[in-house]
Amino acid sequence: MSLQNRIINQFTDSIQTKQDALGELCELIELASQRMVAALLNDRKILTCGNGRSAACTQLLSSALLNQFERDRPSLPAIALTADMTAMTAIANDHSYEDVFAKPIRSLGQNGDVLVTYTDGNHSGNIAKAIKVARSKDITIIALTGDRSDSISALLTERDLELRVTSSSAIRTHEVHVLITHCLCDLIDHQLFDGMG
Repeated sequence: MSLQNRIINQFTDSIQTKQDALGELCELIELASQRMVAALLNDRKILTCGNGRSAACTQLLSSALLNQFERDRPSLPAIALTADMTAMTAIANDHSYEDVFAKPIRSLGQNGDVLVTYTDGNHSGNIAKAIKVARSKDITIIALTGDRSDSISALLTERDLELRVTSSSAIRTHEVHVLITHCLCDLIDHQLFDGMG
């Protein structure tokens, strides 16, 4: 296979995965944005967590909310729990890696906040613990998952939202998670600021 054919295959696979996700997740993405807007309108915040590539998504979401997405507008309260490397490594060293998100949620999270988790795999003990702590504090959970995220899916209840990308490829799942993040940012801006002069 030529190098250009490999490029064509990458683009084609990515487009197809996104088309599939659009059909499966459009309504859930809308609902997730509405839950986030409701929290923000009630002076609550958005917390985000994820590992590896998924950590990049958490910071993409929080930075777009804190700063701006595609327009200049007031800052929105969001915290990427992946961003404080000193706290994460201290917690992992003194307690366990499973506590790196749970401890900050326990201290910073409030009833009515939203926790947005990202995972494309099934080995996320720290995400699982974060979900359990968030539930104990009555924090809304929006979980972006992948085809191999059964252990996380099993923790979710009917009150939670799961935006599951049904692709066997972790890379394709991550690409869709980035697109969903962009959709959420756009929908939040539209709902909160389209009436601004």
